[in-house]
Formats: sequence, C-alpha cells, structure tokens
Amino acid sequence: MTSDQGPQSAADGGDVDWKYHGIRVVRHDELDPNTAQTPGMNRAAALDATRGAEQLWAGTVVIEPAAKTGAHHHGHVESVIYVVSGRARMRWGNSLEFTAQAGPGDFIHVPPYVPHQELNASNEEALSCVLVRSGQEPVVVNLDGMIASQSPETVRWKDDLHS
Repeated sequence: MTSDQGPQSAADGGDVDWKYHGIRVVRHDELDPNTAQTPGMNRAAALDATRGAEQLWAGTVVIEPAAKTGAHHHGHVESVIYVVSGRARMRWGNSLEFTAQAGPGDFIHVPPYVPHQELNASNEEALSCVLVRSGQEPVVVNLDGMIASQSPETVRWKDDLHS
C-alpha cells in the first residue's frame, strides 16, 4: 500500500477491480422495503450485505404525521439517525420514561439494546430520516406490551464541553 494511493490489490494478493468494487450509488428508486419493520414506520434498505456493504446497514425511515412506532430495540447493533425533514421525538428506557426531540440536520445516536420509540412530533409533515447501523443483521426486537410512562422526563445531552 502506498500512503497516497491506498490499497493496490485485494487482501489475497489479487488485483482489485475497482470498477465494481469501488464507489456505488444507490438511487432513491432502488431502495428495498423488504427489510425488518416496526409498526408505525417504513424502513427501506439502501446498503446491506446483499447490496454491497460489508460492515453496515444504511437506509431510510419515514414516519407519517402524528404517527409513532412500537417500542423496540436493535440488539447488539448501534444506530445513527439523521433527520432530513420533520420533527422527531424519541422516547427510551425500560418504560420509555425519557424523551428528546430532534429536527432537520440533527443526528440521533441509539446505543445497542436501548428500548426506544420514534414519534413524529408534527401533525402535518412526514418525518424523513436516514438510518445507519453498525451491523448488517436486520435486528429489530419489537417489545409488544411495553407499558409506557405517562410523564416522560425530557433529557438534553451535555458534558463538560457541551452545555
């Protein structure tokens, strides 16, 4: 490997065919809705093991106005949600006792095994997001029957550098 050019051959020593093993563009009309779903949202895969990705899953999520998902988690998989349009309200915890909101341009991090629920905070506009997961397994564990807190606590993340 040269520092300015990257790898010149595959791990087994053969030549890399960068034409078909390089950049891939997945068009909006090529997204695959045949992926694990949670009631209240529509997921569509852009990249996964069958579509060229090696270590992640990426796709879109749409939640209709005033709709909410069922409570669920994604097992050992970590997720990042980027809000494209609309207002997201997230609830999480053993009884969905915590809440936070995000809008266009905001990122939401969902650690592994965190029980959560996505809500569209708008009654008029669909919530549209891009979702990226740290693994390719379409892990969705729906938590049917979870009793949600009637008065969730609003949480604003902060640390010593961000207040």
